[in-house]
Amino acid sequence: MSNNQPPRKPAICNFYQLYLENQDSAGFISKVSQSYTQATLQRLADQPDCEIRRAAVLALGFLGDYEVNHTLGMALHDEDRTVRMVAENGIRNVWTRAGSESDRQDLGIIVRLNSAQQFKEAIRRATELIEKSPWFAEAWNQRAIAFFSLRKYVESIRDCHQSLEVNPYHFAAAAGMGQAYLQLGNHVSALECFRRALRLNPSLEGVRVQIDRLSRMIEDK
Repeated sequence: MSNNQPPRKPAICNFYQLYLENQDSAGFISKVSQSYTQATLQRLADQPDCEIRRAAVLALGFLGDYEVNHTLGMALHDEDRTVRMVAENGIRNVWTRAGSESDRQDLGIIVRLNSAQQFKEAIRRATELIEKSPWFAEAWNQRAIAFFSLRKYVESIRDCHQSLEVNPYHFAAAAGMGQAYLQLGNHVSALECFRRALRLNPSLEGVRVQIDRLSRMIEDK
């Protein structure tokens, strides 16, 4: 073999190319899960080759449990735009995978209640889940969403803060807290929260716009 030949890429790159061609997520998940452990995927997510990182981060988003939260949180800062996009989608899924199967089922109900605008019932269910599993950050975030929707902004801020205490990568909670402070007219605190969200996930363009707007508003006062 010539020393000038590039190193052989891992099989996950072939799985990834097939996924891009046919969008068969089930097939991608099956192939990856038969060939790689979660720990190996985490190591691949830190490789110099961006295609390997893309494939590994995609796989972690599909297959990873809450233990990969840190790896995907770091991937939000990747130099490659595709890795960042895949990491954002993946980490949101990973946030729902903490706790037991029962906890995850309860969270799914709460998410659906919020989507159906049944906010009071969502708060009741989320409160029960939080009392049972207070370390489930997404339960706090979902209750914060319900409180915000009912214009209970102080309560929403409290729950967003608690979500971030449990999961320091939860950029959605930081952004949600910023929105709640905006509703309360506290522009300085809103700006701090939006900046925190952007530090966690630099791809939040809507948050970046809010930061620019608030910064000018505060400077003009």
